[in-house]
This record gives sequence, C-alpha cells and structure tokens, in this order.
Amino acid sequence: MGVTAIARNRRGAPTIAVRCTHADDLLTLAEVLMKLKVSRSTWNDWRAKNRAPRCTKLPNGTLRVRRSVLDQWLEDQEEH
Repeated sequence: MGVTAIARNRRGAPTIAVRCTHADDLLTLAEVLMKLKVSRSTWNDWRAKNRAPRCTKLPNGTLRVRRSVLDQWLEDQEEH
C-alpha cells in the first residue's frame, strides 16, 4: 500500500508526495497526473488516442493505474 505525505513548497503551498512501497499499488488519477506533471485534459486526450498507460476502472467508475504499469509505460516512452 502507498504512503502519502503532505509537505509545503517554498511558497508555503501544500504539495503531496506519493511514495509507493509495492510495484502493484493502485495509484489514483491525481497521483498519476502529479507524477507525470500533465493536466487532466492532456490525460483525457492521451486516453482518447490510446496513448495513456493501461488503467483499471473500479466499480464506482474511478480510474486507477498500477505502479508497475506506469513504470513500464514510462520506460516505453524513452527515446533510444
């Protein structure tokens, strides 16, 4: 299970640091967007074009991304 800590940046605004302790932790969409530093609209565009990492849709309709899937997706995006 992941651990979330709330810290403050230089301006005093709250920031969230996510530290996952297991490769198959399910990350929330907010955690994924923060890690990738992209907006929700960019994410939606990637999903529409089948370019986003594979997601798991929970019964309540929310999306989650496995940490291992996100890590592999990031590796696949690297230019060689």
